[in-house]
Amino acid sequence: MTHSFEVGPVHVGAGKLFLIAGPCVIESEKHVRFMAEQIQRITADLGVPYIFKASYDKANRTSVKSFRGPGLVEGAAILGRLAKDTGLPVLTDVHEPGHCEVAAEHVDVLQIPAFLCRQTDLLVAAGKTGRAVNIKKGQFVAPWDMNHPVEKVRSTGNERVFLTERGASFGYNTLVVDYRALPVMRRLAPVVFDGTHSVQQPSAANGVSGGQPEFIPLLARAAVAAGVDGLFLEVHDDPANAKSDGANALQLDLLKPLLETLLAIHSASNQAAAK
Repeated sequence: MTHSFEVGPVHVGAGKLFLIAGPCVIESEKHVRFMAEQIQRITADLGVPYIFKASYDKANRTSVKSFRGPGLVEGAAILGRLAKDTGLPVLTDVHEPGHCEVAAEHVDVLQIPAFLCRQTDLLVAAGKTGRAVNIKKGQFVAPWDMNHPVEKVRSTGNERVFLTERGASFGYNTLVVDYRALPVMRRLAPVVFDGTHSVQQPSAANGVSGGQPEFIPLLARAAVAAGVDGLFLEVHDDPANAKSDGANALQLDLLKPLLETLLAIHSASNQAAAK
């Protein structure tokens, strides 16, 4: 059973498919504004509730030389201005307990990265802010064991928590999706499927991660058919030149046709379930 709640105008776990999308990292204020406006236009046309995402710091890059973003203070301020000007709810990663309060002043959702989903102090700090908390399931964690991270956030009195599936480790540099995880985790909290990190090939490209973005639509269609509350997609207008995770990002011009297909599947699934 899911626990529904609101993030601004977005109803999480209430039966309507919502989208979390944006570039992996803040490359510039101009770029995140462009991406937010483009995706907002698409989702508004289709009636899809939308949360913008981008990270102020990517602390778990493969190489020490990789671009990480503008940092907490500048990046959170950029996201805060974007939220104010567009009216969109905004999500960003947090990597340290001390970052949570600062980020929470500017954004609506704090996201716990997959590698940090067991970090008690981080989960508790995020929960204490009162902001919604998205916990990405670690590649190394069984879906039924995600009850523990959920309980850590809820121990603060914050019930606004949801989970995101992004694949499980399978050997080296490979992730696979076990769709049985989706209904298992929906017993704990609303569930989002990350169609872009699920096609990532971690650390597979000489110091950076590779990916197979051609499989994003396939995995996303299956996830919606299996029954999820939302989709998470890293979207970029020029993935080949993205400063982070371009190898597994969805090209911006492919977003609308993909969403149209996913909405049709979601509607058909709901009709079948109602019979």
